Amino acid sequence: MNPLLAIPFAIPFDQITAAHVVPGIRELIGRAQTALDAVIDTPAPRTYANTLLALDRATEPLDVGLSVVRHLETVTTTPELREAFNTIQPEASAFYSSIPLNAGLWRALQEFAATAEAAELTGIHRRNFTKTMDAFRRAGADLDEAGKKRSEAIDVELANLTTRYAENVLDSTNAFELYLTEESQLAGLPPSARAAARQSAEAKGQAGWRFTLQQPSYVAALTYLDDRSVRETLYRAYATRASAGQFDNAALTARILELRQEKAKLLGFANFADLVLVERMAKTGAAARAFVDDLYEKTKPFFAVENEQLATFAGQPLEAWDIPYWAEKQRAALYEFDEEQLRPYFALPRVMDGLFAICRRLFGIVVTATDALPVWDQDVKTYDIHDEATGHHLGSFYSDLFPRENKRGGAWMDSFLTGLPRGEGWDPHLGLICGNLTPPLDGQPALLTHRDVETIFHEFGHLLHHCLTRVPLRSLAGTNVAWDFVELPSQIMENWCWEREALDLFALHHETGAPIPEELFNKMKRARTFRAANAQMRQLSFGIVDLTLHTTYSAATDGDVVAYSRKLLAPFSPAPLPPEHAMIHSFTHLFANPVGYAGGYYSYKWSEVLDADAFSRFRAEGVFSAEAGLDFRHQILGKGDSEDPAELYRNFMGRDPDPRALLERSGLLS
Repeated sequence: MNPLLAIPFAIPFDQITAAHVVPGIRELIGRAQTALDAVIDTPAPRTYANTLLALDRATEPLDVGLSVVRHLETVTTTPELREAFNTIQPEASAFYSSIPLNAGLWRALQEFAATAEAAELTGIHRRNFTKTMDAFRRAGADLDEAGKKRSEAIDVELANLTTRYAENVLDSTNAFELYLTEESQLAGLPPSARAAARQSAEAKGQAGWRFTLQQPSYVAALTYLDDRSVRETLYRAYATRASAGQFDNAALTARILELRQEKAKLLGFANFADLVLVERMAKTGAAARAFVDDLYEKTKPFFAVENEQLATFAGQPLEAWDIPYWAEKQRAALYEFDEEQLRPYFALPRVMDGLFAICRRLFGIVVTATDALPVWDQDVKTYDIHDEATGHHLGSFYSDLFPRENKRGGAWMDSFLTGLPRGEGWDPHLGLICGNLTPPLDGQPALLTHRDVETIFHEFGHLLHHCLTRVPLRSLAGTNVAWDFVELPSQIMENWCWEREALDLFALHHETGAPIPEELFNKMKRARTFRAANAQMRQLSFGIVDLTLHTTYSAATDGDVVAYSRKLLAPFSPAPLPPEHAMIHSFTHLFANPVGYAGGYYSYKWSEVLDADAFSRFRAEGVFSAEAGLDFRHQILGKGDSEDPAELYRNFMGRDPDPRALLERSGLLS
């Protein structure tokens, strides 16, 4: 029995192999097609149940199977698994692209649209009907046959190209390693980073200290190493990932942009940003650009002051590989604060326990470890979530937080199963959180940076959005919301990483059990807005590049995309970008998925405005206010996309968002 054909709640990750992928997914595609044909062939009368609900359910086994395969290729890839995934990816993409282009399905939907039942739909069912009809039109249901074939071909090619793009980024990241053999070269590097570099070298059977482009290694080296030449070597390697040799993404990046623009034009949109944003809060690329430009103008004066102050402090011209190093020196001098001072207080097991305790107080849930779920790696942990009041099993999740060479970089949340109503209750949800955080060293628990802690809280916010949903339709449940709203549940969770009451639940010294000393906590709080304008400009720069590439960029008139992007990024950089800087070829948020964050990277800042404002309610009512917490659970986390996100926000706050909250929190108000 191929395990992909009947996936249970306890997904058999320990049994699924590369050999299962191609035959399993092909069989699931066939079954899904049969289910869609049944919708088309359903005899009259057309009803919501035999049309809309049947359509929603038709692809579920395939959706789950593909999510499992895609996940394994992301976190535990092998040559065999990659080959199998690359074989099946275009077939799956072609199938999904064919759904809204299927004349029979479109006819079935139009037949239902003409019924009295359709006219009388209300609430979530009206929303589902309207969004489904709009999605079919937007995907090309009204195109002629030639247009439909071209649309499907574009989708297949984009799926192939973006998969290869992601693989090239992973492979080029793993291809780089730098060994230092003299301890004097490690001057400035904290003991934790030294130990990690030593352990990394030993794992490769080498002497000395090994540095890679994986985040824990790279960030520590750029921030602390006194040896400027080593910092430069690492920076240049990171900035040119996937931009040359066998892993070069140059042709892929250009072609992806070309295809996206063609797709938008084919479907009647001026540009790709307008195509993807029509269903989001911003609605158009122009509106998103206006939002980013407004924040840019408000941030620019503070940005200039910060950079002047850093240059004065350093007393020398600064290059890009100098900025993190001298910024950390400046922060230490201004606030007598070093991030490394916090590491002993952030042992991963206690951080997780504290996160769960906070969520219990706020949202009325209980999180406990479980061994009932098979895993894909020995470091993966598994948990159950229950409702504290009723004891109901709300969901379960996996936690995979350490880097591996067969795992892509970054941090993310994903979902496998969406629970739906059954009898008197609900089936549980199933999801995961992934990261690439500092691993355990020398027999100690993993000791995290404060930013690592924020990352865990952030991804867990996404997970709560999935696991606490109470929407009876998969397509409108959990994180299936507008992408400029989806970051609200995640980003708001980061706020508790800065509150004394919350930190005292878990920020305890891993040896003594003592809480963070008040003096150190105050230094941490004072340093929170240090170089906040630079942090904001960095995010805005990504938003500007994204929106420009997906609205006005043309290779014919604007030339090479790397040079063009570098020019766009320059005003947002605190130091000159080197001429070979090619970040755009490793920008996986934009190019590792047919859509992903393309045209929508601004949504991080959009959601940050929402989260800063929404957290003001907790500040007013108490950071552990059960009333505010349960309101957030039921009005935001539980509602998915069952209502317009702007209305959900108003239901929680009683008003529209106030953008000043973000500027105030960041210290960027004049």
